[in-house]
Amino acid sequence: MATKNDATVLAFEKKLVPSDGFLYGTLWEERHKKTPIPLKLNEKSVRGTISNRLKPALQNDPLKLNAEVEKPNLQTVDACALDENMDTLKLNFTLKVLGGVEKPSASNGPNFNASYPDVAKGYIEREGFAELAKRYAINIANARYLWRNRVGAEKIEVVVTIDETEKLVFDAKQFKLRDFNTDNPDLLKLAGKIADALCGKLPYLLIHVETYALVGKAQEVYPSEELVLDKGKSVKSKILYAVNDVAAMHSQKIGNALRTIDTWYPGGDDFTNGIGPIAIEPYGAVTNLGKAFRNPKDKADFYTLFDNFAFGGKLADKNQEHYVMAVLVRGGVFGQSGKESKE
Repeated sequence: MATKNDATVLAFEKKLVPSDGFLYGTLWEERHKKTPIPLKLNEKSVRGTISNRLKPALQNDPLKLNAEVEKPNLQTVDACALDENMDTLKLNFTLKVLGGVEKPSASNGPNFNASYPDVAKGYIEREGFAELAKRYAINIANARYLWRNRVGAEKIEVVVTIDETEKLVFDAKQFKLRDFNTDNPDLLKLAGKIADALCGKLPYLLIHVETYALVGKAQEVYPSEELVLDKGKSVKSKILYAVNDVAAMHSQKIGNALRTIDTWYPGGDDFTNGIGPIAIEPYGAVTNLGKAFRNPKDKADFYTLFDNFAFGGKLADKNQEHYVMAVLVRGGVFGQSGKESKE
């Protein structure tokens, strides 16, 4: 029987570190020839209509319904679009890949500290992070991090520069979003570099990603939307993200796309009818669906698997090991209260 986890303080630093993404506009035919133009946010004031679901009393009374829908729905929002002479969105970001997953950034558990490093090193020797690295590389090549900007794009090109020396070019449309099977030689080369960095064979890896999406002249594009906690002080109903007046994407949003590799959750291998890969999370949480796909009752959550794995216990298969290590690559605080550790 595996030893119980005695670490009340336990944290791992993230090993995939993306920057914010910056949005530019250009022409597809001139994307490698001319300097792209930074995209700026524009403020709009619009008069919308009432379109939310109404109470039955309003729905069933024509006079009340007319009175309700006649009310103006006034909004001030941020928007972002290409210039009328631009047809291509360019997204720039960098990604740093680090090793050292066998060393927690903080841990006070004597038993854990004695067991976990050897377990992690054993995984590195057996698997070499090859499967995780391949999945991360595919999510770079398929431009998943464009999110809504990817929908309806006629062409998407991804240019990856490794350590400012080696350049790889990918047609994002050639890589699927729902599975991770490919034998593309350039992609395998990128995956090999990522794996070497995660294993510690490289001190670190810096990847520069330039993504071009042909979306059409003057079309709207979609930076990250800010979460406004105190809406009482905001006159806008939608505030978009910008850095130094350049429209941008949150690093967290890019990171979420890159770690959308979990097909190992219960039902995750159903590529036809399932929802496909989900982001690596301790409980498999997908907030827009309001569901946790890794329920502790099914013993599929990170903590159940990790507490077994970290002390040399056997998991059902190596896919569960991949998942546990992917959560550690994601990083986070995984300790427990002293009271819980004694129960």
